[in-house]
Amino acid sequence: MNSLDAGARPPPTLMLLDVQNVHKTYRLGRVPVPVLRGVSMRVREGEFVAVLGASGSGKSTLLHLLGGLDRPDPTPPGVVRFRGRDIGGASSGALDEYRARDVGFVFQFYHLLPELSVLANVLMGAQVRFSIGGYLARRRALREQATRLLDQVGLSHRLRHRPAELSGGERQRVAIARALINEPALLLADEPTGNLDAKTGGHIIDVLLALRQARALTLVVVTHDESLARRAERVVRLTDGRVDGSPETASEHSPDSLSNAGRQPGK
Repeated sequence: MNSLDAGARPPPTLMLLDVQNVHKTYRLGRVPVPVLRGVSMRVREGEFVAVLGASGSGKSTLLHLLGGLDRPDPTPPGVVRFRGRDIGGASSGALDEYRARDVGFVFQFYHLLPELSVLANVLMGAQVRFSIGGYLARRRALREQATRLLDQVGLSHRLRHRPAELSGGERQRVAIARALINEPALLLADEPTGNLDAKTGGHIIDVLLALRQARALTLVVVTHDESLARRAERVVRLTDGRVDGSPETASEHSPDSLSNAGRQPGK
């Protein structure tokens, strides 16, 4: 569980994520398909970082590596560290614990269970983290926590509704609440507005920013949308599996540099 007090912003100098020389290659039959080609970047505690790139640039693959959903190639050697721990080389059990405790995920297509209510969907995150006995022992407190989260995202009137009864923006807010039920330090969002119209997408970013402020979250969003990226504190641009510029530049430049970076339309 995140040890930070709600509402307290951590010192900006502490490094949460440190990615160095990461490669990732998939195979189509016998054909190797390189996706990431030596990516390096850092994310400090409490930052909001946007990873900006067109479709096929490798940004979703990078997010999967940050979240422990996949591992980097063993050669050439690269590393993904979370608070100094090498998660790319961690055991399967350690990765399970990392994903359940330290990281929350928000995806473009929500991934809600259609047969469950809004409240039950949010509680699924806690059921994944705890054993059956552990969950039952905490059930009342977890239900109260899930209800508070849904109130924070404006869905206190939808607790018993099912996903099919919700709009796209409401479904994404349920997914955000589910991602936060275990009080992670890091929230990873993969094109969280990609399935929404511009107005609804803007509201979703408003929700993420408010929750980040209230819960001392570190937020990493991957997107092809430059208007979304401009709302981040810092932007890392990814092109053909590489970070544009040196790793030091990528870890320091601001959203204002978008106007000088040679804009590429997302596809």
